[in-house]
Amino acid sequence: MHGIAIVLAILGGLALVGAWIAGESGTALGFSQEHLYNDAIVLTLLSISGILCAAFYLKQEKNQ
Repeated sequence: MHGIAIVLAILGGLALVGAWIAGESGTALGFSQEHLYNDAIVLTLLSISGILCAAFYLKQEKNQ
């Protein structure tokens, strides 16, 4: 889960950079700036969720 969270964080960062490159009226890789911002938000939230899940799992394993 930790590895998946890292990959999602990297993809979220790339989506954010793509949104900056696209500009207000342009596109990057066929996606609008708004779409890329939304992708960056979702991917970052999923990454945070994955990291919290992995940390919680490790804590549970340590207690047993």
